[in-house]
Amino acid sequence: MRLDKPIGILLLLWPMLWGLWFAAKGLPDMLILGIFIIGTILMRSAGCVINDYADRKIDPHVARTKNRPMASGRVSSKEALLLAAGLSFCAFLLILPLNNLTIILSFFALFLAGTYPFTKRFFAMPQAYLGIAFSFGIPMAFAAQTNALPFIVWILMIATFFWVIAYDTVYAMVDKTDDLKIGIRTSAITFGRFDVMGVMLCHLIFITIMVSIGLLQQMSFSYYAGLAVASGLIIHQYCLIRNRDPADCFRAFLGNNRVGAVIFVGIALDSILWSGL
Repeated sequence: MRLDKPIGILLLLWPMLWGLWFAAKGLPDMLILGIFIIGTILMRSAGCVINDYADRKIDPHVARTKNRPMASGRVSSKEALLLAAGLSFCAFLLILPLNNLTIILSFFALFLAGTYPFTKRFFAMPQAYLGIAFSFGIPMAFAAQTNALPFIVWILMIATFFWVIAYDTVYAMVDKTDDLKIGIRTSAITFGRFDVMGVMLCHLIFITIMVSIGLLQQMSFSYYAGLAVASGLIIHQYCLIRNRDPADCFRAFLGNNRVGAVIFVGIALDSILWSGL
């Protein structure tokens, strides 16, 4: 479940929190917030288990993953599938108190989480599929809070989509040499020698759309300050990845937690300022 490596939980959590705060126009319902935080942890954990099951014959050949429980034979396929099913069932039980629209969307979220690990076999950019999966917390957050899916949902999803492609391409750059040997497809391989350019272009599109969202939502200075800090962090990531050193690429990937966090702080401060608290 990789609970000892919470970066995946955080990267899944931030877009959901952006969506929840936008949907509530301030502090969301505390029950909904609690359900979504716990649900994010459960679904990311289930996704990790499914991913390791899908890659059980690949991970032993990759330096970074060869010691994972399934790759090293410490966990069986049956045990992994039972664990993934149990985690998914617990996540489903969590959302039962919510409205029907949220429950319906949860089936799409489960499908995306369960099928993503297999896309690297045939899809040249599995990171794009992950972008959809990791942004799907946004419509679910709006559905839970407002029982509706306004236009802003889809714009925020598109922004998150490009952010996910950017940071997961950097993640794929860490394993690029091993992935080429074993025939795995990733955006880092598809972009080829333009991988760094592709990452930065996706980041640029992400920030541009987030600025547009700010204009549409009439956000205050704090929101744009958050985007400015996030842009600075992204520029620092460029300095790390431009030489394509695997260790520096991994550091750049981890830095995206701070990008998500400062954007959330900007959104949260905006709601506090508007409420006059």
